[in-house]
Amino acid sequence: MALYTIGDLHLSLGGSKPMDIFGDKWANHVERLRESFSHLTADDVTVLAGDLSWGISLEESLPDFQFIDALPGRKIILKGNHDYWWGTATKMKKFFEAHGIESIDILFNNCFFYGDYALCGTRGWFYEEDAAGTHTGKMLAREALRLEASFKAAGERPILCFLHYPPLYQGYRCPELLELIDRYRAERCYYGHLHGPTHRRAFEGRRGETDYALVSADYLGFVPKKICD
Repeated sequence: MALYTIGDLHLSLGGSKPMDIFGDKWANHVERLRESFSHLTADDVTVLAGDLSWGISLEESLPDFQFIDALPGRKIILKGNHDYWWGTATKMKKFFEAHGIESIDILFNNCFFYGDYALCGTRGWFYEEDAAGTHTGKMLAREALRLEASFKAAGERPILCFLHYPPLYQGYRCPELLELIDRYRAERCYYGHLHGPTHRRAFEGRRGETDYALVSADYLGFVPKKICD
């Protein structure tokens, strides 16, 4: 039994969004994901850090969910900026149940437990100065509330934090989310969203009491990152 994470699968099995248009690194990425996950077991857990499917509705994304469901182990998903199919947790759960998708759980205003750890997270958002009262400011405030709700649900357990947007990278930081990560003393923070040339801007390492790591699929070579046994 082990815990893994990976983000940005960018599946389009029910549509026509081939990812190899973004470079050779994405060639045959679906088969590469299938092969790398084949080494996991039914007892393993993988947190998928957003941007899972290009579908614009649950129905259009169904082949992608079926692909994810068929991968070994339990999958915990959170929202990415391109997950246009995302709806309420109730709606998504009903859709998964109606289509026999049994291995996917939803990380949204809640947390899950793995051993002694609490698995917490949300999509996140980009910080912009002077954004108060704007759409950006409102979305950032909402994401901060969701992250704190997830952290509160952890109780006294040590926290592993999962985000889609990076809370910091070269030349950028999101004070609202970093304050929460610091206050709740998350042990580790995993994030995605960055691709291609932006990989070099990722922050990886220790800040305060938290270790940070980029887990975008193309950064990991489409191999889930093992966190712990």
